[in-house]
Amino acid sequence: MQTNGHTRIIALLNGPDRPGLVAKAAGWIFERGGNVHHADQHRDGEAGIFFQRLEWLPNGDASAEAGEFERFAADELGMRAQIALSSEQPRVVVMVSKIEHCFHDIVLRFTSGEMPGQIAGVISNHTDLEAATRNYGLTFHHVPVTKANKDEAEDRQLAIVHEAQADLVIMARYMQVLSDRFLKELGCPVINIHHSFLPAFAGGKPYHQAFARGVKLIGATAHYATADLDEGPIIAQDVSRVSHRHGPAELVRRGKDLEKTVFAQAVRWHLEHRILVYNNKTVVFD
Repeated sequence: MQTNGHTRIIALLNGPDRPGLVAKAAGWIFERGGNVHHADQHRDGEAGIFFQRLEWLPNGDASAEAGEFERFAADELGMRAQIALSSEQPRVVVMVSKIEHCFHDIVLRFTSGEMPGQIAGVISNHTDLEAATRNYGLTFHHVPVTKANKDEAEDRQLAIVHEAQADLVIMARYMQVLSDRFLKELGCPVINIHHSFLPAFAGGKPYHQAFARGVKLIGATAHYATADLDEGPIIAQDVSRVSHRHGPAELVRRGKDLEKTVFAQAVRWHLEHRILVYNNKTVVFD
């Protein structure tokens, strides 16, 4: 999202649809000498809502122009605007339990520079991945969670996330349910990877549920976490064809491959500011 070392402005817009929105936004950028590098829009015909993603290289100070555009979007377009700069490196906290495939995959994508952001720490309710985390050069926080200490554990996790100044929390197969209080006090979005094609087979052991039902497709779903378990806005999904010949172990193996790619895609889209959430759904701009 960089061009010749210069910072781009990214704007996600949404609001009531009316004629001229695209022209007015592009005209505002043109009048200030900016150069649009990406523009995509979507209209929800049933709700009458307009969505747009704009990415442009400003002629002057990017930070100042971003603030001006946000005010223009509200005052002249009647649109809500989420503004980001391509030079920003969002800080991400990873939550993980014992299952390691999504953890290793996402960490390697960050350390190789594939993701536009940085990992600010790892939180786990077990110590199984402590050595691996430290080998990656990352900070590891062990916060045991039991029924008896759930509130205390979440207080500690909240303190870690806030101290890390995290912009995003990602659950790389973190096998604990986050409470409504935790999500409200967190102050940033949470992305979870569910090992099933939601809304089918929510909850535990979805591949065993799928095998018992004799399904011909298995899948994985990345979604924003909400207080309703496995019912948050869906970001990305993928599937793999299976048959009666595939037992639970093979379904799990195939599912792990799906989980890694779907999880990484969702995290990347979020960090690249390509997602707008409304009415428990998402608009994902390509």
